[in-house]
This record gives sequence, C-alpha cells and structure tokens, in this order.
Amino acid sequence: MSNTITNINFNFPNQKSVYKGKVRAVYNINDQQLVMIATDRLSAFDVVMPKGIPFKGQILNQIATSMMKATEDLVPNWLTATPDPNVAAGHICEPYKVEMVIRGYMSGHAAREYKLGKRMLCGVAMPDGMKENDKFIEPIITPATKAEMGDHDEDISREDILKHHIVSEEDYLVLEDYTRKLFQRGTEIAASRGLILVDTKYEFGKTKDGEIVLIDEIHTPDSSRYFYADGYQERQDNEETQKQLSKEFVRQWLIANDFQGLEGQTVPEMSDAYIQSVSERYIELYENIMGEKFVKADVSNIQKRIEENVLEYLK
Repeated sequence: MSNTITNINFNFPNQKSVYKGKVRAVYNINDQQLVMIATDRLSAFDVVMPKGIPFKGQILNQIATSMMKATEDLVPNWLTATPDPNVAAGHICEPYKVEMVIRGYMSGHAAREYKLGKRMLCGVAMPDGMKENDKFIEPIITPATKAEMGDHDEDISREDILKHHIVSEEDYLVLEDYTRKLFQRGTEIAASRGLILVDTKYEFGKTKDGEIVLIDEIHTPDSSRYFYADGYQERQDNEETQKQLSKEFVRQWLIANDFQGLEGQTVPEMSDAYIQSVSERYIELYENIMGEKFVKADVSNIQKRIEENVLEYLK
C-alpha cells in the first residue's frame, strides 16, 4: 500500500549509524542523540509481514510517547522530543540485552507453556489449577533475551541473567523495581479506560551519564495485551474467550492460516481488504487505550513528511 512506510533509508546531517529493528529504525545523530522512526511494518512470531499497516507507526509512536510522559515521575526515560507523528527523539543509550516481561494474568505465551504441563516460566513458579487468562496472585516477571531481526526472543531466568553477567545484580534490581512500578501505573491507566493490562514488556538502557532509563515502546498494543474489564469475570466463569486489545488477533489469523514462524512455513497472503481491517483494529486499539479520538496524519507522502520534520528538528 502506497500510504505506508516500511523501508526507510534516510541520511540525516551528522548521522553516525542506523539500527533497523523489526518495526523501528534508530538513527544515531553525532553520538549525541537518537532519532527513532516507527514504521508501519507488522511483526508477529518474530517475523516481519510483507505488507505495511496504514497508520500503525503513528499509533505506536503516539501511544508510547504519551505513556512515557504519563510515567516519567516514576521512571526516567530516554525521550526528549516528538518531531513527527512517527518519530521520537531522545538520549543516546546502551540498551540492556534483556526484555523485562511482566505478566498479571496467565495468558499468551505463559498459557501456551502452562498447557504443555510446565509450571515454571523463567524460573518463576506458576500455581497449579489455573485456567487460561486467570489473574496471578501477584504479577510475575519473566524476562526474555533480546533477539536481532528475524531471530526468536528466548525466555531466560533472573538466575541465568546474573550468572552469565548479562546484567549486573545492582542494575537488575533496578530493572525489576522499575518494571513493577511501570506495570502498576499502566494497570491504573488501563482501569481508568475500562481495560485490564494483562501483560507487557519494557526495555531499558543506560545513558552516557550512567542513568538507567526506559527506552523503546511502552503500553502499546504491540508490546502489551489488554482485556476489556467489563464482563471479564463472567467470561472466565463461563470459560469463554476474553475480549482483548492487542495484536493477538493477527497471531490468531496467522495460526488459522498455518503460520507460526516455524521453519518451512510461508506467510499467508494478506489481501488489501485484510490489511485495511488490521489498520482499523489498530485505530480501535488506540482510541480505547488512549481514551481519545485518533487523528490521522497526512500520509500523501510519508517519507517526505518525516524527513522534513526531522531535518527541521535537527536544526
């Protein structure tokens, strides 16, 4: 689709390097700051889908930057400016090589592992007798090692993170503390909008001054799973599927079309009508998570718009 941004090759003044992830591209400007561009690429099962989703990058960027501002009193973050609807800019950081996944409910990956009979996830015990989407007594932290593009993130325990010196114990305790604080605030924000924050992941980095800060995205439908609070308990009691806000609907469509990112599997064809329906679902996600109407940015020439706004910011 012409009104999406998927492949980007900008060359900004004083650009030192660029890192391209599954969804975002991060530009190092003069070793002083980072400019992060959220594309319209869609990743599921750690595979980037062949077509972009209209407005997805704008949606993710605006949710993430808004949520960072709503949590900066609890946890410092990397953000300093948002020069464009798809762009965030901020402090240069050295990322930690772990994702801090926190789960308030036994859903998604945790539920899939539980169904296989596993009662330990990342070294954390999961009680017997739970049903899918039941609430944990208290949220559990189940970290994952960060994968490069195309590789699968892998579960890892706190003990292995420390044993292999992936993160120092002193820093890891800060990451755990920040993760719990962010999840509590995210839970409160979600509740105020009639939602349940089920699980999410946070990423952290260290600035040149040695400060640990929140980086990347936060509380977006790509990094988080939400349920509608209304009727949650009734659905659990009746063993019905929960109404949820996340990109899980894309994963379920892929599974139904025989794709889970496994070797030898081919991504199913996504028609323009399906792509449009995914875009509409993302807009619905935005409006529910943010509690406000989504305002579409001008997408007549996204590349040009982003380039002009970033160049103006860098002046």
